[in-house]
Amino acid sequence: MSKANATTIQGIFNRIAPQYDALNEWISLGQHRIWKKMAVKWSGVTSGDRVLDVCCGSGDLTLLLAKTVGIYGQTIGLDFATQQLAIAAKKQARTCPHLDIHWQEGDALHLPYPENHFDGITMGYGLRNVVDIPRALGELQRVLKPGKKVAILDFHRPEDPSKQVFQQWYLNHFVVPLAEQFQLTHEYAYIQPSIERFPSGKEQEKLAKATGFREAVHYGIVGDMMGVLVAIK
Repeated sequence: MSKANATTIQGIFNRIAPQYDALNEWISLGQHRIWKKMAVKWSGVTSGDRVLDVCCGSGDLTLLLAKTVGIYGQTIGLDFATQQLAIAAKKQARTCPHLDIHWQEGDALHLPYPENHFDGITMGYGLRNVVDIPRALGELQRVLKPGKKVAILDFHRPEDPSKQVFQQWYLNHFVVPLAEQFQLTHEYAYIQPSIERFPSGKEQEKLAKATGFREAVHYGIVGDMMGVLVAIK
């Protein structure tokens, strides 16, 4: 993906920010909350940890992380879309103002943190949209402490052809009409091509190990149309 395409995606996420939560709720039939809890659990974070949520969007995963590490932990939610960060900050102020969360604009390919800094990292629906997947994985590995985990939640193409057919049907007959209803047809047109070019679970494992992670396991969920990559430094 070129720099121009990255700028396009950034613009998309800024534009869809006001409807982002509502549309995700409809598209996932509310199940996105369960998938995000799974990612936080697989990240292995505990009370008092310093944690990072990359490509945090409107902050759902970040808030789950912050609740897990508690009042003695430190949480950062990073995203390149300022409109998403503004919504995330408002959400925190409304639901859990007592937690230590810092919302930061930033680039997943150039994380502004030192090496070996975080006790756990999550990334939800962001790796699929970065310009350079190996570089993003390398940055996650760099800022993670040795022995700690990153959990990356995202869509991907299932290997089973019949499941691929169902995924395509779901995109065409459910996601597209919903996007049209929210007047976001153009903005959500990027989803299908982004899924088609995104590496499979096994390929994600290989990429993670190639960028320095000691172990990497991809867990398929939702009929293998989605998954969580868990990598250990």
